This record gives sequence, structure tokens and C-alpha cells, in this order.
Amino acid sequence: MKVGVNLLNFGPGASPGSLLRWTQVAEALGYHLVMISDHVTITPDVAQIYPAPFYDPFLSLAWLAAQTRSIEIGTTVIILPYRHPLQVARLVSNLDQLSGGRFIFGVGVGWAKEEFAALGVDFTQRGAMTDEYLELIHRTWEGETTSFRGTFVQADEIWNGPPPRQRPHPPVWIGGNGKAGRRRAVRFGAAWHPISIRMDWLINEGLPDLRAMAEQLERPVPLFCPRIKLNLTDDPLPDDERRAGEGTIEQVHADLAALEGLGAEYVLLDTYNGNPETTRDHERAWSMFAELAEKVLDLTDETVR
Repeated sequence: MKVGVNLLNFGPGASPGSLLRWTQVAEALGYHLVMISDHVTITPDVAQIYPAPFYDPFLSLAWLAAQTRSIEIGTTVIILPYRHPLQVARLVSNLDQLSGGRFIFGVGVGWAKEEFAALGVDFTQRGAMTDEYLELIHRTWEGETTSFRGTFVQADEIWNGPPPRQRPHPPVWIGGNGKAGRRRAVRFGAAWHPISIRMDWLINEGLPDLRAMAEQLERPVPLFCPRIKLNLTDDPLPDDERRAGEGTIEQVHADLAALEGLGAEYVLLDTYNGNPETTRDHERAWSMFAELAEKVLDLTDETVR
């Protein structure tokens, strides 16, 4: 199981220097992956949780790829309806080429109604748009030219090269904890990428429903690559109340071992607690990553001790 770090590309402490330092710390400690989130414009509903400045994921990852050697990079997640799918397909292909095939393409439908309105995108159609965009993006990666007739996009004889470095294309992770997200992951994704999960929910509902959805659609079960909160505490937290990744080092160790036992291919660690003021100082987050790497993760052997 590979373990990654969610970079904070927003808030009062975000800067080119902090993004680079986050990535350098993750790579030096042996983490396998850094990922970054997405918003296009900071409307009031976004600002309550993810305030400006907000660094663009595609540009930031391209810059970080040039300053790293082997760590994988990715998005958690691109809000697919915000951009034209042909532009997104080309950005992904270019970034995968420029990074030497290190890119993971995480996508989601979005939630910020005011941001959708500011961008002139119909919030009520975001699920249907995401499905159609994913279909077109996959088509552009298959060959040199393609034609497409959909509800939202029509195109004739387009060529969207160069192709991605990874063949047939970079891994596509589908975000979303609900049934629609799981169905989308089965139809279009290499992996399902839920966030902020509880272990009991995952075991009793999330993963069984994912497998049932794959059987219903007669498709392979996608990989399971969750993003969990990392919050190390001195005292144990009640197991019936905490989310995966929260609690003592022993509780987090048990969570990671359980996720590996459930077949998780990657686990992404997210230290953001929802309070924008905490983004001013990154030292506590880096300290938790160092403690986890030292006491729990055998990153050389790519497993949990």
C-alpha cells in the first residue's frame, strides 16, 4: 500500500515556498505521492472553508514535478464541470508527459453552488456533465483523432495530442462518497477515492456497495484509494466517534493496517481540519508526517509494519 500527502494549496499560509517545502518534506520522508485540490474562483461559499490565495492545481503540479525526482503527483480532486473537457484532457496529457508519467488524475463533480454560478455552469447538471466529460476525455486518449456527439459537447475530427506518457492513460480516481460517485468510479475510474471516512461505514456500506455496483454493471471492481484525515492525539479517541486517521499513533496504525487489509492501493493523508487559520503554520503537519513515517510506515518496503 502506498501512502501520500495532501498539500495545502489554499489559505493564508499558502505560497510557492510552502508548496515546495510540503513536497520536499514528503519526498524526503519517503512518501509516495502528493496531491492537490481544486477551485477556480473563491466565492463566499468556498472561502468559508478554502480561502484565498488558492493555487491552481495544474500549474502548481507542473512546477513541483520539475523540482522533484520520483514522487507521484495528482489531484484530489479536479472539479470536472468547471473546464472544457478537451482542455482538461490536454492538460492531463501534458502534465503526465512533463512529469515523466507520474500523474494521477483525481476528479469530482463539485459542491459550491456560488462558484458554479460565477463560472456560468449549471449546478444541477454537474453529475451528467462529469459523466459525459469523462467519456470524451477517455476517447481523446485512445487515438489521434476523435469525433463526439453529446448533450454538452459536440466535436468533429479533433486531435488532442501529445498523448499521455502512461498508457493507455494516467490512473483516473473518482471522488465522491455517495452512490453516484461509486457508480461513476465503476464506469470510468481506475479507483474510487472517498474522503474523510469512518471505518465502520466503509466496511458495512461503502465497499460492499462498490462491489455490488460493479457486479450490476458487469465491470471490474475499481481500486480503493481513500483520503483520510490525519490528526495524531496524545490520548485515544472513542472508536465509535472518530474518523479513520484520527487518534493516537496506535489507533492510526490500526486504521492503516485495516485499510491495507481491505485492499487499499493508496491512502492519502490530509491534515487540514477545516479551520483556515491553521494553514498559517505547517510545522505541526510536517511533524505528524515525520512521526508516522518513523513509527508506523515502512516506506522503503511500501507497506505498513
